[in-house]
Amino acid sequence: MSILVADGLTHWFGRELALEGVDLVLDTGEHMAVLGDNGAGKTTLLRILATALRPTAGWLQLAGLDAFRERRRLRHYLGYVAHSPGLYPALTAAENLEFFCDLHDVSRSRVAEVLETVGLTQAADRRADRLSRGMQQRLAIGRAILHEPKLLFFDEPDASLGADAGDMLMRIMEGRTVVLATHDHALANRLCARTLILRHGRSLGTATHLRVVK
Repeated sequence: MSILVADGLTHWFGRELALEGVDLVLDTGEHMAVLGDNGAGKTTLLRILATALRPTAGWLQLAGLDAFRERRRLRHYLGYVAHSPGLYPALTAAENLEFFCDLHDVSRSRVAEVLETVGLTQAADRRADRLSRGMQQRLAIGRAILHEPKLLFFDEPDASLGADAGDMLMRIMEGRTVVLATHDHALANRLCARTLILRHGRSLGTATHLRVVK
């Protein structure tokens, strides 16, 4: 069953074309990496797919719903990790997650489980602004999975995570549909059976089991 269907996604920032005519179909449970150089349109595409940005043109359906007309109904279905962690700096790691539990109407009992999943149990009582960049990224990932979304969008989720990044992401991605933007071809090969290549905002098509030529 197709959980994501995109047709002709196009976006302009003023006079600058960031994304042009991207089509995509993703089945339930698929993991797809989005690859491309800086400026290729990866972040723009991820923001549109996560309903954080409305495209200039094109159409997007998620879980059988119009992604923008019925965005509220999709709120608990989606998880999104952007470039910026989007945390409250004066709150501790646990307090950040508790806040988002309340926002999503999720029991706060999830906090300890999520902290363990992302490897932050020992940092639960540390303020977010005193965490390393990698720990902040882990906390942002934890926030994105608090409500157990079925569809995850990750924009460079491996940034500064450390040596076990691949293992952690693999555990989190299991049983979910995932679109992951990354510069790391080796990580894309490991985590995703399918890739989408972007260049200058245009899709060069999708491929399976991309092989990295060294």
